[in-house]
Order: sequence, then structure tokens, then C-alpha cells
Amino acid sequence: MISHKIPLTIPFLFFLAIVAPSAAQIHSDLWGEKGEKWTTKSRLPDFSYAGYHCGEIPLPQIEVVSDVTKFGAKGDGKTDCTEAFRAAIAATEQGAIAIPAGRYLISDILWIKKKSIVLRGAGPGKTILHFTKELKVVKPNPGATTSGRPTSNYSWSGGFIWVKGRFEEKSIAAITSESKRGTHQITLESSKEAASLEKGQWVVVEIRDDPQKTLLDHLYAGDAGDTDKITTAVKTRLVSRIASIKGNEITLERPLAFDIRKSWQAQLKNFHPKVSEVGIEDLSIDFPAKPYLGHFTERGMNGIAMNRVAHCWIKNVQISNSDSGITLGGSIFTTIDGLIIDSKRSKHKGTTGHHGVSMAMDSLCQNFDFRTHFIHDIGLNYLNTGNVIKNGKGSNLSLDHHKKAPYANLFCNLDLGVGSEIWRSGGGKHLGKHSGARNTYWNIQAKQNIAWPPAGFAPDQINLIGVQSATKSIKDPNGKWFETILPTKLRPIDLHAAQLKRRLDQQRK
Repeated sequence: MISHKIPLTIPFLFFLAIVAPSAAQIHSDLWGEKGEKWTTKSRLPDFSYAGYHCGEIPLPQIEVVSDVTKFGAKGDGKTDCTEAFRAAIAATEQGAIAIPAGRYLISDILWIKKKSIVLRGAGPGKTILHFTKELKVVKPNPGATTSGRPTSNYSWSGGFIWVKGRFEEKSIAAITSESKRGTHQITLESSKEAASLEKGQWVVVEIRDDPQKTLLDHLYAGDAGDTDKITTAVKTRLVSRIASIKGNEITLERPLAFDIRKSWQAQLKNFHPKVSEVGIEDLSIDFPAKPYLGHFTERGMNGIAMNRVAHCWIKNVQISNSDSGITLGGSIFTTIDGLIIDSKRSKHKGTTGHHGVSMAMDSLCQNFDFRTHFIHDIGLNYLNTGNVIKNGKGSNLSLDHHKKAPYANLFCNLDLGVGSEIWRSGGGKHLGKHSGARNTYWNIQAKQNIAWPPAGFAPDQINLIGVQSATKSIKDPNGKWFETILPTKLRPIDLHAAQLKRRLDQQRK
């Protein structure tokens, strides 16, 4: 039996307090009051599809069918419970596995490689999973940085709770039409291929760059910077349901997030994730408070990894003393809701770890509280797109854009804390500018004013709206868009919620 509820987490209650209605409300010229100034072809993307089932249903409450204590887990802070957890996961085909209050010692990776499994504790601070080792010890995985420095691949990937899936995608047909960003129509080679499709079916539109890197240039709105080390053709994609079929013309439910050109070898594929509906909720993840030794020294005290999964969630979780908190590598339509990250580790240059949260595609991270500082607090990696990061706070949040064109993502209703490291980002040399086009920063507060990012960070085609700043507004439709509205006066407070409401209201008509 499945029911749905929306958690009122501590971070969420915090944001209810800071966004009390203001007498003088101001609306963006890209959106208006209720979206009347917006179209799908706007430089302001449609962010409404981010998260679990595109935000159309709340996170589910799955019925408990098992309990780790039935498999020998003690929760006494003394007994290694690794095999008990593994046995509980192996024996459960579908449903929630209860983890009662207690402190459970775990010394190896907990793999979840099947759908519809939930790990549910009694609440953060009540159910504590204490991981006693490092990924580098239990499963060595040596690697190197883009500059060739030896390190461990766990410096930026992997987790001790590791949900691993795959996307089984087969090509349906080549897309023969050229389409513009913001439109919904594509044309297949013939009606024969279209006849095998159905309204409501999930599909993937995938495009691949040509030798001249014109797709990469497009994702940077013509200002990619130095891309000499991008030697493999980039691919990007959009996952959408089919709205209608007429002959060989397909109308997608979602607007295209990019142009389609014949030189980009556009393909329509089926979308079939092998792992979905997995949840991690209501628990704490804890590591030994070892001193942090700095960038690329990490040995893999990493919390949760979700690789190539869809429609999954992480809810009401606290992660302590980690090298990295959560990594969504390659996942899509995943929600993180109600996250606290803290640390008692001694700091290295003001930080206690490498990556706080690393996003993927069309995913949502909301209601979070960073009580420690990472080198990269919130990260967008290569070609990440469609993500929404909102309703969160930290001591001095860094919004990491890791080069190779992460594009069309939203940061919304954030309290950065100090605000001095908003644009601090990583990524190797010659991999393009940090940010691709149309990344959007909406209702961003800080203790200091925020300036437009430096020239090497992004093309002019990004959007800063309601960002605390001493700069006068710049509203160039073909250049910089910097509406310096006070965050306390900007409405709507939450652009993602406004776009989602507008879309769902239109669907009900």
C-alpha cells in the first residue's frame, strides 16, 4: 500500500520564516506575476520537470515489509551489522526495510541494484549508520585528476549506500527534422517507426556533436571558452513523454532544451531504467571524524551514491564527517528532500570535505542545511541539465560548475551565508567555461553583495534575478540579464514551484 506525504523538515521550516510576504512585491520581466511574460522559448528555461516523477506526485510512504533486526542487526554500537543489512536487502523484493533506532556499525558497501527498495530509519539522530572504513580500503579504485595527479576515483564518486542501475535504451529512429529550443515537435524518418510508439510513452531525444564542436558551442550560447581538451564528441539528451503522434511527427510533452540540427545525428530512443523507486530516508550516516587533509586526498568516506537510476529519493537524512555527501551520477528525476550535512573533522583551508551534493539530470535538491563547508558544496558536472537546487542554506555555499557545459539549471531561494564563494568552481583546464548557457540564479541571499561572475565563468546567456547586489540592473535579451531586485521583494519566491503549478494547472484544463 502506498500513500504520499510531504515532509516538513527543519530546513523547510527555516525557509517559511525568511520568506514572509513583503508589502512591495516585484516581479521579473522574464516571468511576470504568474508566468504571463514567459514562453518555452524564453532564455528562462522550463525547470518544472525536476525531481521524483517530475514533481507530479509527492514522495511516497512505502509499506514496511522487513526489518534489519530480523536478520541479526543489533544497533548496539558494537556489532558489525554489514551482513545483516545485506541479507535484508537481498531478501526483500519490494517494500521498505525498517531500521529501528540504534547505532549500526557497517564496514562495507551496501549495494542496492534492484527497484522498489526503501531503507527507512526511525529518524535522523535516532537511526545512525556508522561506516567504519573507507571505500578506498574496501574496494580500491585508483584514478587521476584531469592534470594527471594520482588520486582515488572516490574523491568524486561512489558511496557506502550505493544504488546502481542502468538505462537500457535502444534507438527507435533517426530524427530528420531541424527544431528550435523551446518547441515540442520532432519528425522521424517515416511513419513506420512512429507507429510503434504510444501517447504517454517515455522517450529520449539524444543529439551528438559534430567534429566542429557546433553542439558544444550551442550549449554555451556561442561563448564556450577554451575547449581544446574536449576531444570526444559530447552528447546531450532530453527525456520526455510523448504528447501526440501524427504520421511521422511526434509532439513531445516537454519543450526541447536545445536546438536539433541535422549535423548532430539526432536519435529518438526508448527510455527504460532498470532501477527506480528506491528510497533512503529518516536516518543518519556517520563516519569517523578524521582530519580532512585537502583536495584529492579523499579516501572515500562518502555517504550515498545513485548511479543511472530514475524516480528515486533521499528524504530526511543527516550525513556527518564525510568526504562527499551525495552523488547522483547519471541519475534522472531524483529528489533529495530534507538534508543536513555537518562535520566535526578538523578543517583544511576552511573545508571538511570535497563534494557536498553532486547533481545529475532533471533532479531536485531542496530543504537542505549545510552546517559545514566543502570545496564544492553543490556541484553541477559535465552536461548536467534540468536540475533544481532550492530552499537551502549554508555557511558560505559554493555553487560549483565543473565545466564541459552544465546548462539550464536553477538555483532558487538560497541563503549562501557569507556569499564570498558562490562562483568558486572546479574542473580541469581547456574544458570550456565553468557554466553553460541559461543557468539561472533566482532569489539568492547572502551577507555580502553578489556581483556578476567573472568572464571565465559563463557566457552572458545566464540569468541572475533577485540576487543581493549593489549593481544596477542589466536586461539585455541577447546579452547579460541581471535583475537586481532585492530577494525579499522578488515574487514568486520559488520559481520552480511557480512553473510546476502553472504546468499542472494547464494540464488539468
